[in-house]
Amino acid sequence: MTASTTRSRRVIAIPLGMALATALAFLPNVSASAAPADDAGAAEKISAEGTPLSYVVNVRAGHGPSSQVKKAIAKAGGTIVTSYDRIGVIVVHSSNADFAKTIRKVRGVESAGSTRTAPLPAQSTTDVGTPKVLSAKEVATASGAAAAGQDPLEPLQWDLPAIKADKAHQKTLGSKKVTVAVIDTGVDDTHPDIAPNFDRKASVNCVTGKPDTTDGAWRPSAEESPHGTHVAGEIAAAKNGVGVTGVAPGVKVSGIKVSTTAGFFYTEAVVCGFMWAAEHGVDVTNNSYYTDPWYFNCKNDPDQKALVEALTRATRYAEKKGTVNVAAAGNENYDLAADEITDPSSPNDTTPSERVIDPSECLDIPTQLPGVVTVASTGAKGIKSSFSNHGLGVIDIAAPGGDSTRYQTPAPPATSGLILGPLPGGSWGYMAGTSMASPHVAGVAALIKSTHPHASAALVKALLYAEADATPCTDPYDIDGDGKVDAVCEGPKNRNGFYGWGIADALDAVTK
Repeated sequence: MTASTTRSRRVIAIPLGMALATALAFLPNVSASAAPADDAGAAEKISAEGTPLSYVVNVRAGHGPSSQVKKAIAKAGGTIVTSYDRIGVIVVHSSNADFAKTIRKVRGVESAGSTRTAPLPAQSTTDVGTPKVLSAKEVATASGAAAAGQDPLEPLQWDLPAIKADKAHQKTLGSKKVTVAVIDTGVDDTHPDIAPNFDRKASVNCVTGKPDTTDGAWRPSAEESPHGTHVAGEIAAAKNGVGVTGVAPGVKVSGIKVSTTAGFFYTEAVVCGFMWAAEHGVDVTNNSYYTDPWYFNCKNDPDQKALVEALTRATRYAEKKGTVNVAAAGNENYDLAADEITDPSSPNDTTPSERVIDPSECLDIPTQLPGVVTVASTGAKGIKSSFSNHGLGVIDIAAPGGDSTRYQTPAPPATSGLILGPLPGGSWGYMAGTSMASPHVAGVAALIKSTHPHASAALVKALLYAEADATPCTDPYDIDGDGKVDAVCEGPKNRNGFYGWGIADALDAVTK
């Protein structure tokens, strides 16, 4: 039986008792091909039919688009939606099939490309695969097992002691002056676990690529994924006698909504998210997704190159402003340091086809961008989750993201190998994935910032790595016990392809 999930996200939403499955649907029997550098791509073929697409146009940073560039955009049939002048990224809509080709030839334009292969507007609603909600009986059982000082559902959270967060909370819950932004599907700030710590001023809807500050615009609708709310609770669910406890239950959390109703995270929205965080005092961002529609963006393709450039500018700008950017490594058990990877899922907003990519040339963004903290997932037994991507020199750190209970079973009173968190509407449920590992690291980074309030982003990252618990390679790694190696780990105890510098340590974050 497979798990139902939001398309292309870094989450495996598994109802209780269901087996673990990958988050993406693979397409068999499709021939492999690499996208040639001069290929106009599927984006322009769709645009040729007269339907509009969204583009990023990258110009010199620090300056707005010149009059020459503005005129060229208009002449090529483009309409400027917004411009992030500090990083030189312009968001444009156009129905002209040759828009990107034309604008790339204009003096002052450094790169330009379509952010999608599906036409505007965003796609219709799809099944979001909501995880099973905890029953009243399960809540009551957990509450009865809670010790003094624990929130009612904390006994089910094996992930907190796995990173010593329970011991860290005896020292401090974190500072209210620290904010972690959840760049995701939206956050339900009315949830009783999230409401006490929610930062409204740092919250926004960025789906169109332009900030929408309408009150509540950051919330997911009833038809949208609960993913962002779950992630927010893992980071900063308040220690208030209700529900679960976050890794940093005393810090603030904000919601930056960047996904369409159908769950697509397009470049213009993600750029907007990082820029908003940078300009609104956010200390840490959590990024549990990859930027659609390409799982890997290849720099020898002019469209994909422009997407990499736009997001690189945005993440670097945020870090210069003091923001630590944390991202999930992915759920396909890929070796991201391999010579080649077969990607059967791109582009995921129209018709995917199998392609063989070079990981040194084709990047999962924002996960593999310079300066971004890349997080792998571990299960209840403290070893790499069956699904987690890995790779020597790519993975920076690891944290609990859960795994199938048949692979890694937690010690009682916990009953599931997945991660428990809040769901929109005031309930709780289980999810698993590197999506769940990343917020654990974001929470630890928030505790470090709370302990060292004047630390730069670079220093917070250095402390995050230095304080991690060095974890040697799991060798051989035979997670299903069938006698076959399921993944190969390379590197020493304190810097390897499964765990990076090690498993995040919340206690050291508040004591060292």
